[in-house]
Amino acid sequence: MATSLHSLFFISSILFTALHVSQTQAKPSPVKGLSYSFYSKTCPKLETIVRNHLKKVFKNDNGQAPALLRIFFHDCFVQGCDGSVLLDGSPGERDQPANGGIRSEALDTIDDLRALLHKECGRIVSCADITVLAARDAVSLTGGPDYAVPLGRRDGVSFSTSGTSNLPKPFNTTGATLDAFAAKSFDATDVVALSGAHTFGRAHCSTFFNRLSPLDPNMDKTLAKQLQSTCPNADSGNTANLDIRTPTVFDNKYYLDLMNRQGVFTSDQDLLSDKRTKGLVNAFAVNQTLFFEKFVDAAVRLSQLDVLTGNQGEIRAKCNVVNSKKSVLEEVLQFVYQF
Repeated sequence: MATSLHSLFFISSILFTALHVSQTQAKPSPVKGLSYSFYSKTCPKLETIVRNHLKKVFKNDNGQAPALLRIFFHDCFVQGCDGSVLLDGSPGERDQPANGGIRSEALDTIDDLRALLHKECGRIVSCADITVLAARDAVSLTGGPDYAVPLGRRDGVSFSTSGTSNLPKPFNTTGATLDAFAAKSFDATDVVALSGAHTFGRAHCSTFFNRLSPLDPNMDKTLAKQLQSTCPNADSGNTANLDIRTPTVFDNKYYLDLMNRQGVFTSDQDLLSDKRTKGLVNAFAVNQTLFFEKFVDAAVRLSQLDVLTGNQGEIRAKCNVVNSKKSVLEEVLQFVYQF
């Protein structure tokens, strides 16, 4: 009886905290050069164009939603949100092991959005901003929170293959994951909230086969059998859902998976084992509102990592290549014509 009362008090405390946060939470302040109204005069239909196009895309291929969110994260975490992961290279960032499996269809969608926006407004919207907006709508259009993002990023003119080694790995224990995020000034709450992005999407066998051979005792046996059937070896080209409950919906069921030892990645399931993150997993599992609020706060701050603004970088004419000298001149003229 005492245990039940304690659990009830714990859950009630979480609900009270979530309600309080909901009433007081403000939008994260934009960094210098970004604004929540950056395109209000120069491209007022920007967000409507992006959202309407993505509604059509997701209707035909809902797997692009988690793919777009992954591209956003893997762009911002390497050398800032500058669209560098979009660039072709020999090799480029996308050719590195940490970026294996990035869907070409999602990359095409980002450039399709670029073409639509440049046709509507001229070449003033960056591929970096489009990537951020596409990730935001990937969340909101699949059941997650809708939220504002500051805009005004410029596109980078280089990429960093070595920087991809800093991306958090699915094989990491919580300690290594926390260290990777701490290097970007994110704390344990941010880590657990952003890990909730694994509430949808699929993973290749190579990213979790380490838990199947030898069998990880922290994995639910039924799930283990299913994954072993899907992945006879690490080199299999098959994929598995990251969230076994609602694999195409952005919600808090991922945390219920973890509580039932049904996380797929080591980095996911270990969040329940580490005392620094276990309480957060439990809190988000019983309160989706709290998860959404913490996710939004972390995602917006992530979207502002090391951004290029003002006259830094460029506005790419195509998202996968830097501009030619002719394109740079056209961009300058486009900028002048705005005034």
